This record gives sequence, C-alpha cells and structure tokens, in this order.
Amino acid sequence: MMIRTGKIRELDPMDRGFTLIAGPCSAESREQVLECARSLSDMGVRIFRAGVWKPRTRPGNFEGWGEKALGWLQEAKTETGMTVMTEVANSRHVEAALKAGIDMFWIGARTTTSPFAVQEIADSLRGTDIPVMVKNPINTELELWIGAFERLYGAGLTRLAAIPRGFSAHDERLYRYSPQWQIPVELRRCIPGLPILCDPSHMAGRSSLVPPLARMALDMKADGLFIEVHPEPGKALSDSAQQLTPAEFKELISTLVSHRESLEEDMKILKPYRKSIEETDRKIVELVAARLEASDKAGDLKRLRNLAVLQPERYKSLAGDMVEEGRRYGLDESFIRSLFEILHTESIKHQLENNNRE
Repeated sequence: MMIRTGKIRELDPMDRGFTLIAGPCSAESREQVLECARSLSDMGVRIFRAGVWKPRTRPGNFEGWGEKALGWLQEAKTETGMTVMTEVANSRHVEAALKAGIDMFWIGARTTTSPFAVQEIADSLRGTDIPVMVKNPINTELELWIGAFERLYGAGLTRLAAIPRGFSAHDERLYRYSPQWQIPVELRRCIPGLPILCDPSHMAGRSSLVPPLARMALDMKADGLFIEVHPEPGKALSDSAQQLTPAEFKELISTLVSHRESLEEDMKILKPYRKSIEETDRKIVELVAARLEASDKAGDLKRLRNLAVLQPERYKSLAGDMVEEGRRYGLDESFIRSLFEILHTESIKHQLENNNRE
C-alpha cells in the first residue's frame, strides 16, 4: 500500500524548524495538568501531551484517571489555547477522547504490537482524519510499525506521524530502550514524507540522558521531539526518572538547533571525507566476502568430520577477543558485539544452507 500522508497543520515548527510536543507522562491531577500546561505555553510550546489511560506492565501501579482526566486537558486547552493530545488503545478511549474535544492522539508501543488493537482504533476513527501518531513496537519489527500506518491510512486517516521511542534490547546498558536510529531512517524511506518526532524520554529512561538524545534526534533530521515534562518529577506517579522539570526543559530547548540541507559549498568540504568513507566501505564488503568464504570452507570440514555447525565456546571466545580489539581503537562494546553477532549469524546461515544442499 502506498501511503501518502497529509500535512498535520498542528505541527507548526514556529521559528525553530522543528516541532515540540511536551507534557507529563500522566495527567495526575487538575492542578498538575494546568501548572505544566501554563509553563510550557509560556515557553512557546503549542502541543500539550498527557496520558489519561496508562497501560502498565503489572497491575497495581497507577493506570491513569481515565475519562475524568480528559476534562483537565479540556481546561488546559481552553486556558492556554494549546493543542492537546493523549494516548488511545481501543475504541472506547477514542470515543471518549473525541467527545471531550481532544485534538490529537498517539498510539503507544504496546498497542502498536497488536494489529487487532490498531485496526479497532482505525475503524473507530474512520471519517475523522484526526492527527494520529504511532510509536514503534517495543521489539524491532519494522513491518509491524508500517502495518499500523497502513491500517490507519486504509481507514482514511492521512494526518499521520511516527514516534520512535526506542526498542527493547537484551544487551542495552546505557539507555532504557535502544535508539536503533537505522529503523526510523528505514521507515522514512518506506513512507516518504512521514513526519518523525523522536521520544528521547522513553529512550533515555533517566532525565540526564534526555538532552543528548534530543540533540541526536535532530542530528538525524527528526521533524520534532516528544518530551515528558513534569512540575515535580520526583513525585510523578509514572516514569518519574525520565521526566524533565520545566526549568530543565527550558534549558534544553535553548540549546536545540534544526539542521539545514547541505549546500554546494558544504558538499565540496565533505567530498574528500565521503570519498574515503566509500573506499573504506568497499574494503569492508571485500573483507566480509572473504570471511564468509573462509567460514564456508570451515563448514565443509565440519560436515566431513560430523561436527556441529554452531560451536558456542568458540563463538564466546571470538566475541570476547573482538571486544578487546575494539577497545584498542576506542570502539563501543555494544557496537562491536552487535557487528560480530551479525557476521557470525550470516556465517552460520551459510554453513547450514550448504549442509542442506548436500
């Protein structure tokens, strides 16, 4: 399905060159919502976000005030003139939020993983063309993310946008959810023109990491940012560690810049470095091909000697050696492990395929 996204008029970048959406993780009280909305409005933020239904991993945690909190968003909208948005996970949420005059919706990561839930939301929004933003599924399933947009588009919704919020990764140590920037980049290639607004709050998991991730997102040419801000994060009923105070948010946005397109002069300056990168990439491809050829020959010997294709201890030793080698060059450990895992997986696949041809 070819998706042609319509312009989202609410995504007005003002003079920044990018869109800012901010607000608390959860609408916890009328006072908290209004205090936060007022402070953000004074900073020039035009879109206010707050969750009123909170899908939690385990029962017993704060799950939002539901429909009661929609009235607080209405009041914030009336007082500040801001566009307001909240998360929806089913048709009942959609019906209540539309009735309350909520302007925009987002679909959360857990909901995106369920085609049934996304289709239910799409059907309940049919005929409205309200702006809808879709967070990536927690696991790295690009097709599932694309499928969510196709379901919404199939229901007549064209004012769509994506929110990368990071992906679950068993070896992630720094961030709560791994950014994996290559996935939203590929999403943009698959759906040209789709606005992408990064959620550095969920990626980070802690407030100190939100600013550098926000800057990285703009370096990656994100169209905007989706950031959690709370008047008193330490007292927040959900995701307290990752929310910024209004003062911290104000300091952050003063440092953000939108990157312009390359001009001819820039291209001339970059040309020798790009040439060097291209030459290095060709060498990498040649080396990968040589590695796979050596692996195929090792696989032939394994087959002749009736040895298992996968040798776990050998893999563990090699991976450790490569991490140490990477450290000598100042390379990130998780990057080296990921790279080596890709190479090793491809080698095993080759050996298995060769075995099956016999």
